[in-house]
Amino acid sequence: MTTTRTTPRAGHRQVLELFGEQPLRLESGETLGPITIAHESWGQPDAARSNGVLLLHGFSGDSHAAGPAGPGHPTRGWWDGLIGPGRAIDTDRFFVVCPNVLGGCQGSTGPGSPAPDGRPWGSRFPSLTIRDQVAAEVAFSGRLKIRRWQAVIGGSMGGMRAMEWAIAHPGRLERLVLLATTARCSARTNDVHRSQIDAIQQDPAFLGGDYDDHPGGGPRTGLARARAIARLTYGGLDDGSGFLERFDANSYIVLTQAMAGHDVGRGRGGVAAALARISVPASVASVSSDRLFPPHSQRELARAIAGPVRFTSIDSHHGHDGFLAEQNQLAPILRQALA
Repeated sequence: MTTTRTTPRAGHRQVLELFGEQPLRLESGETLGPITIAHESWGQPDAARSNGVLLLHGFSGDSHAAGPAGPGHPTRGWWDGLIGPGRAIDTDRFFVVCPNVLGGCQGSTGPGSPAPDGRPWGSRFPSLTIRDQVAAEVAFSGRLKIRRWQAVIGGSMGGMRAMEWAIAHPGRLERLVLLATTARCSARTNDVHRSQIDAIQQDPAFLGGDYDDHPGGGPRTGLARARAIARLTYGGLDDGSGFLERFDANSYIVLTQAMAGHDVGRGRGGVAAALARISVPASVASVSSDRLFPPHSQRELARAIAGPVRFTSIDSHHGHDGFLAEQNQLAPILRQALA
């Protein structure tokens, strides 16, 4: 029996299809298309479609940044307290859009999606880079007829994508907000990434990545082990068994490899030279107890970005997940960034 793990119209998600006539050319040289990008939005676009805020989720997040739990959404939105009328990201002012990342498993095209032959991509899904994901997001923005975002906001993996927006597409955003992120992963962090991938691939139920064609639910034990390894560096919030129910193991691998391979300085003369291309006003925030991307990573960003920069440290015992948990501290940071 063939199953797919995408749920493109569950809950409040909407889906756009892109690259139907001409596929997306990936950095690897492979192509991918057509693709779907699932997304949610809050507020309304103004007549000129000039009030958009692009919100880019972290590794374990998805498009459900705000709103109640319900079908397709086992929990309230991950920034539910920050998005809405009169809140830090004020939907009376802004049209807020959160797309699910390419390669994910919550409605956007990923390894669990049907390939052109109708079967899940599985092991055949191409490798992706952060820059590939941003290329898909740029095309997605074009379909929304948003030429320039008022702000691009990203935390963790979303911050990597936000940086790429500011470096590669500087004319497409007014402001930049980077939270608990890094310009490139350290060797130590990538050792942890490799351990997580090994844990999944060594599970006998992984079946070389083609487990969707077989009963049994795939490599749940390996995925649980990978998440446990990740929590050693993430700290903080515990998403427990719910994570196993909503996350696909192949997507876990694809997204982990994209993060591990990311370096904003690649082909741009190094990290400092790449960050010096960012000229828009930027807000950068670190989390005091972050062991995945420690505060010195964000200080490096703040020092190297050419445009006006405001740096803030969030005091938290939640580790890396402080950029999700500490919404009372995040609110003034976001209000100031969007003022």
